Amino acid sequence: MSNTNQLELAHSIIESLVDHTRVVSDLIALMAQALDSDTSKALTKTPQWEAYLESRRNMERAKEEIDKFVEFMKQNPKES
Repeated sequence: MSNTNQLELAHSIIESLVDHTRVVSDLIALMAQALDSDTSKALTKTPQWEAYLESRRNMERAKEEIDKFVEFMKQNPKES
């Protein structure tokens, strides 16, 4: 398998994981909207909710870094 094909495969796998995470995040947001106000407020004050938000921010940064990495590898195929 060529370096380009390996890079495309890695990008495809990572993109699938990022997309899945986005879908799950959207589902969590929808489910949170279905809760009553008091329950929603209580939920957003938990360590689990904070961890979820931090994870979501990290995933957004990771997606940007993945895109930069792919562009770098396309421009510098001998580096891989």
